[in-house]
Amino acid sequence: MEFKEIYMDRCLQLARNGILTTSPNPMVGAVIVWQDQIIGEGYHIRCGEGHAEVNAIASVKNKDLLRESTMYVSLEPCAHYGKTPPCADLIVKHQIPRVVIGCGDPFAKVAGRGIQKLKDADIEVVVGVKEKECLELNKHFFTFHQYHRPFITLKWAESADRYIDSLRSEAQQTAYSFSTPETQTLVHKRRAEHQAILVGGATALKDNPSLNVRHWGGTSPLRLVLDTHGSLPGHLTLLQESDQETRIYTLSPELERQNWASNVSVCMLRQDQDLLSQVLEDLHQKQILSLLVEGGAATLNQFITQNLWDEIYIERAPDLLYEGVAAPQLPLHPNGKIKKYHNHDILLFAQNMGCNPDTF
Repeated sequence: MEFKEIYMDRCLQLARNGILTTSPNPMVGAVIVWQDQIIGEGYHIRCGEGHAEVNAIASVKNKDLLRESTMYVSLEPCAHYGKTPPCADLIVKHQIPRVVIGCGDPFAKVAGRGIQKLKDADIEVVVGVKEKECLELNKHFFTFHQYHRPFITLKWAESADRYIDSLRSEAQQTAYSFSTPETQTLVHKRRAEHQAILVGGATALKDNPSLNVRHWGGTSPLRLVLDTHGSLPGHLTLLQESDQETRIYTLSPELERQNWASNVSVCMLRQDQDLLSQVLEDLHQKQILSLLVEGGAATLNQFITQNLWDEIYIERAPDLLYEGVAAPQLPLHPNGKIKKYHNHDILLFAQNMGCNPDTF
């Protein structure tokens, strides 16, 4: 079968429109081509609503042309009944003779079944067109289903001499600020693209962060605090009544017995099991596909030491602190890219799914 990668590029472009609305579903784009002309296209807009293939077929005015067309789709069409009927069945129903697929779907209820259903209906199928880009697009979704944990991004800001905070005096209540308005916007964009955000108890206590999305569009993530010793006072912003949920992970029975606001929940951890593994298992059960860890240093180092990370996002400012709280220890030989914003460097290190400049 002849195909053109430009149509898969269009699928990817369409799919990215769902970046803030499709979780826990993947982002998918679909294009229908007849005689080298696009006659229909669509993307998965929102979880629970029509998939990309459904929207693309619906957009075609003359349905008779479908029997002579090629469908391009960035992810293997589903073959099971979920919140919507199987897309593979819809393609078969409309007798689309050729389908070009970016990459397979690791989700257990799909995992090759969609491709096989198309082949069984004598539809010509090509798989693996722009595969690297299609895998990168849904790295959160693929990591969740392949590793049974969220995609983990570690994030911190540091000085040019690799300190994340100054040695604060008693009068200095807030952390040293490295960010500019532009880089702060980038951080909030990244928050909007993750379903949960985690800090340690020490950071929650010292900085009293809001951990919400204020400088970008989208939904604020689920807030998580790893407070093993149960030292969180109830007046913290994270623990006040709001529309944003907060979940505390602790070893302290005292925290579980406290009368928290309705948006706050407590998860008791077991002392005899690895703490981070328990947190990630809880998030997997809650269908949280992506986790942003914002520190502090001790918490970030725990994730790095246990190799529990997929991306590391660092804002490196030109400031020199000379002393202070040391930045987390970077892994050996990470795959990295650097992008400059005025006099600040944004560093992105990645493993597993690779590193794409578009993720900045």
